[in-house]
Amino acid sequence: MPEGSPTPWSYFLIRLLFKFVLKIFYGTIVVENADLIPERGDPCIVCANHSNSLTDALLLVTSIPSKRRNLLRLTAKSTQFGKKTFTSWLIESAGTIPLKRRKDFNNEEVDNTEVMLKLMQALEGGDAVCLFPEGMSRYHPTIAPLKTGVARIVSDALSRNRDKPDFEVSVLTCSITYMHREHFRSDVLVTFHSPLKFRTKDNPELLAPVKYDEIRALTARMHQQISSGTLDAPSWKLIRNAKLAARIYAPLGTTMSLGDYVRVVRTFLEAFKLAEVPHPDSSSDGEAGVSESAEDKKIIRLGNDLKDYQDKLARWGIKDDRIRRPLRRRVIIYRLLVRLAWAVFLLSISIPGLLLWLPVFVTTFIAVHQFKRTGPVWDTWDEIAQYKLIYGLISGLCVWLGSVILTFPVAPLTAVVVPATMWISLRWLEDAISASRAVASLTRLLIVGQGHLRALQAQRSDLHARVTELADILGLPVDPERYFAESRGVDKGRVKGRWASKTKYFSVRRRRKRDWNETLRLYDMVDYPDDPY
Repeated sequence: MPEGSPTPWSYFLIRLLFKFVLKIFYGTIVVENADLIPERGDPCIVCANHSNSLTDALLLVTSIPSKRRNLLRLTAKSTQFGKKTFTSWLIESAGTIPLKRRKDFNNEEVDNTEVMLKLMQALEGGDAVCLFPEGMSRYHPTIAPLKTGVARIVSDALSRNRDKPDFEVSVLTCSITYMHREHFRSDVLVTFHSPLKFRTKDNPELLAPVKYDEIRALTARMHQQISSGTLDAPSWKLIRNAKLAARIYAPLGTTMSLGDYVRVVRTFLEAFKLAEVPHPDSSSDGEAGVSESAEDKKIIRLGNDLKDYQDKLARWGIKDDRIRRPLRRRVIIYRLLVRLAWAVFLLSISIPGLLLWLPVFVTTFIAVHQFKRTGPVWDTWDEIAQYKLIYGLISGLCVWLGSVILTFPVAPLTAVVVPATMWISLRWLEDAISASRAVASLTRLLIVGQGHLRALQAQRSDLHARVTELADILGLPVDPERYFAESRGVDKGRVKGRWASKTKYFSVRRRRKRDWNETLRLYDMVDYPDDPY
């Protein structure tokens, strides 16, 4: 029985480093179905959608519990190896296997024979290998057609061990959903699916010589699993509409987990996608054509009206919740003053920590700005988070080390106080920006005027009725606020009770955001790239 490769000491350090960096950069990382991961010693290929360059691999390494798998063998394009860069060092230290891509060698033939042999030996030894079947990282709203490499590796592994009838290889698919890939303090959902298991004696159709139809069928099953757990759409417009529909259906304050939120958004997204798919039809004269049912037309009109409503909200800078629950003018003024005072207070007490963060923010901003100039936006978006993570880590360590050196007589104290100050100041900054966002929104409510607000309220009331009707057709719960709260709702950091509110404020897992769509910014992320794909 294979036991898997021993874990190199550097892998422990790299994994801890990955966890630390990701916890700082992303607000919440939710991992679902970790119990489905095959245990150590079972040959396993881990496959996921690939939308965020190196960050996807970091997430998988840290999301797989060490008690399930002691090591995840990564693969990466060969051009990232052998460089005198921090990224190259990270990749090589994690035991990553280099893969040659034709696009990196002027579309000429490349030889990956040695790499494939290493992958086979790793699987036969009971290791877990990570592959991204899309073939490349891409910032698109849809998952690319998967390449057949993983299915071929499964076939090759079974064929090499045809004399072992009980030899088994598992394909563990995973869906990674970033609320906003590149933004600081956004949220991430990592969902593992039931592994596809293939055994020599049970799957003779995958033994060489294998028919290409079998390879394509396996690849299609992988694509279906991966896309079933994330937001996969032909355009950003549909994702935007689906998120707004989910927000109207389960309004701000609904206690729902990130996984439930993504599944609700995806339910609406699938309805919008299917409505836009042309259906084959035959006209009276026998010629083939396409048609739209009355239900499809209804859903398409709803999508267009949702877009119109969201455009108006974005134009005025108002959140949907401000339209859902209108406030009296004197209440708006009172809340505005309270939020303004709270924002000023939090910013004031966080200044010492923000001074320590300043070199990190400036360094990261310059690095990302310079990187964006290296190519068209669509070709750099997927690596922005990677650059922010790496340059943020390096500059943060420099700040910490510089503080320790400058205060050498009390260095042990500084070594603890500096990161603690930076951490709590980040908490205060998140709350201060949340309060500032509320101030800006309340101010705009005063500027917009009652006429525009009443028109938006009427439009939202109509949309709410139509979204609720669609949700009922799609089989979503009738009372989402109650249903999700009673099932497995998460209060997004808000705590109940005076004592709990005082102690939980300093919890590492605490988050003050009430909307999974928020980031650490003065505005909500509701707009997406306009580039056609």
